[in-house]
Amino acid sequence: MSGHSKWSTIKHKKGKLDAKRGKLFTKIIRELTTSAREGGGDAASNARLRSAIAAAKAANMPGDTMQKAIQRGTGELPGVSYEEVYYEGYGPGGVAVMLQVLTDNRNRTTAELRHLFTKHGGNLGETGSVGFLFKKQGYLIVPKSAGSEDVVMEAALEAGAEDFIADDPELFEIYTAPEELHQVKGALEARGFGIEQARVEMVPTTQVRLEDKRAEQMVRLMEVFDDHDDVQNVWANFDIDATLLAGE
Repeated sequence: MSGHSKWSTIKHKKGKLDAKRGKLFTKIIRELTTSAREGGGDAASNARLRSAIAAAKAANMPGDTMQKAIQRGTGELPGVSYEEVYYEGYGPGGVAVMLQVLTDNRNRTTAELRHLFTKHGGNLGETGSVGFLFKKQGYLIVPKSAGSEDVVMEAALEAGAEDFIADDPELFEIYTAPEELHQVKGALEARGFGIEQARVEMVPTTQVRLEDKRAEQMVRLMEVFDDHDDVQNVWANFDIDATLLAGE
């Protein structure tokens, strides 16, 4: 599996811990506000907002909190306006890193991210420096308790999925074209398969193998980016043993 797949599943499994730290709600609220500002408050016609609402529900966010975040985006309520910025850079060993950020102060965020890159053996790059190494795809997680591999895979491919991975002992990973994500999600839900995660990701097209100290540095860099309030998503093209990623 790619570093993307491994990191996504590890983050998914530690999601409850993130919620306890208060990080998850902060990120989801920003995404709700931004998606509503850019595409309107009607989830039926705003795919990005639908994804944000699904993430909020999965995190057990109160409906009132969701609604207020959306209303701040549509201008019905006053609130902070966030700018969406993509940062690109390099981690230890030349690993390509992409960050999706929502910030109310780009200068502050840029300085903080540059510091984190440098502190953990990497460096902030210029726009376009690594973006060509990633492909935008829809990404879904289905628990293996939902059904047999053959049954779930057949349903996913019939619904329009591009790839199906069953390497994880607990989860099926399904990849789609970005515009097909919600169609595939809906088709699987209609078949009774629970969806634990559904969102658009930047999937690396190449991998960089890391071991020992550089691998440990890379894991730490991913963790500090995940913990930064302004960072919505972090993607990288590393290949590291799953036991190290899991902190075992």
